[in-house]
Amino acid sequence: MQRLAPAVVVVLVAMLAGLSFGTGLLVIRHFRADATATSRLYSGVFGGLNDPRPGAEADALLRLGEQVRALGLPLVVTDRAGRVTAAANLPFEAPLEDPRVMAFARRLDRQNAPIVDDSIGTVHYGPLPAQRNLTMLAVLQGLTFAVMVAVAVFAYRNAMAAQRDRLWVAMAREAAHQMGTPLTSLQGWIERVRSRPTPPPDLADHLSADAERLDRVAQRFERIGNPAKREPIGLGALADRVVGYFRPRLPRRANPIEIRLEAPGMGPMVVGDPVLLEWALESLVKNAIDALQGRSGTICLRVGATHGLGEIRVIDDGPGVPRDIRRTLFQPGITSKRGGWGIGLALSRRVVEDAHHGHLTLEPTERGASFLIRIPLAEPTT
Repeated sequence: MQRLAPAVVVVLVAMLAGLSFGTGLLVIRHFRADATATSRLYSGVFGGLNDPRPGAEADALLRLGEQVRALGLPLVVTDRAGRVTAAANLPFEAPLEDPRVMAFARRLDRQNAPIVDDSIGTVHYGPLPAQRNLTMLAVLQGLTFAVMVAVAVFAYRNAMAAQRDRLWVAMAREAAHQMGTPLTSLQGWIERVRSRPTPPPDLADHLSADAERLDRVAQRFERIGNPAKREPIGLGALADRVVGYFRPRLPRRANPIEIRLEAPGMGPMVVGDPVLLEWALESLVKNAIDALQGRSGTICLRVGATHGLGEIRVIDDGPGVPRDIRRTLFQPGITSKRGGWGIGLALSRRVVEDAHHGHLTLEPTERGASFLIRIPLAEPTT
C-alpha cells in the first residue's frame, strides 16, 4: 500500500489537473463563441439599418433570423389558435403540422417559460448549445471535486496507516523499554549470586518480583485493542506496589536515588484496569528515574483525593521539563531524553484518560517535575 501511495497520488493529481484544464478550456470556448455570435448579430442588424438601398432592412432581418437559427436554438412558434407557424433546429425532420412538433414545443416549455407576443404568437424555445456546454462544465466541476475528495481521503488513509505503523514500532520499542528494567535487575542478581559463596538474603523474593514484572509487561500488551477491565483499585495499594518494586533497584552508592510513598492507606478507591493503571504509573516513575540519571535525587508518590477524584502525584527534584516541549509533552515522539522514543507519557495519558476517564497533567513547579493523575472515585457501595 505504501509503495503504491506515491504513484496513486501522482495519478489523482494528474486527473485533477486535467479536469481543471478541461474546465477552463470549456469556459474559454463558451465565451469566445458567445462573443463571436453576438458580434455577428450586432454587425448584421447595424449594417442593415444603415444600408440606404431599398429592401436592405428586410434583408437584414432575414439574415438575423438565419443567424439565430444558426446558433442552434431549438424554436417553435405557434399562433393564438395553437397552430405551429414556424420552427427551427428541431431534433427531427417533420412538417409543421406533425403532432411531434407540438409535443416538442410542450417539452421546450418545461425547460423555459414561453414568450407570448401579440404580433407573432407564442415562442417556445430551448437551451442554446452553449448551455449544454455549461452543463458539461458543471459535470467536470463535480468530477474535479470528486477527485479532490479522493485525493484527500487517500492522503488521510495513508497518513493514518503511517501513524499506525509508527505506533506499532513505538509500542515494540516501549515493550523492550518496559522489559529492560527487570532484565537488568535479573542480571544484577545473577552477578551477586556468582560473586558470593552463599545466596544474598531475599534473593528469591527479588527474582520472583522481576519474573512477575515480566509477566505483567506481557499482560499489558495483551490488553491493547481490548476493552479495559473494570475492577476496584486502591490507589494507595497500587502506588505501594510500584514503589516496592523500584526501591531495591535504584542506585544506592553513586548518585543515590530515594523513592518515597505518601499515602493514607490502601485507598482511595477507583474503578478501572489495575494492569493498565499500574503500567501508566510505572511509566511516570521510570520517567522520573531517567530524569535523575547521573545525579542524586528523590522521587515521591503522593496519594490523596479531592472533589470526588482520586489523585496520584509523581514528584521528582530533577532538572524538570524543558519549556519548549511542555505543551507537546504528551504527544507521541516528544522527549527530552537522549535516545528516548517519546511514547511512555503518550501511552500513560491514553491509559488514564481513554480507559479511566481521568486526567494526566504536568503541574507547574519551581523545581523538578510533578505529574498528576486524577481518576473519578468509585461509587460508595450500600
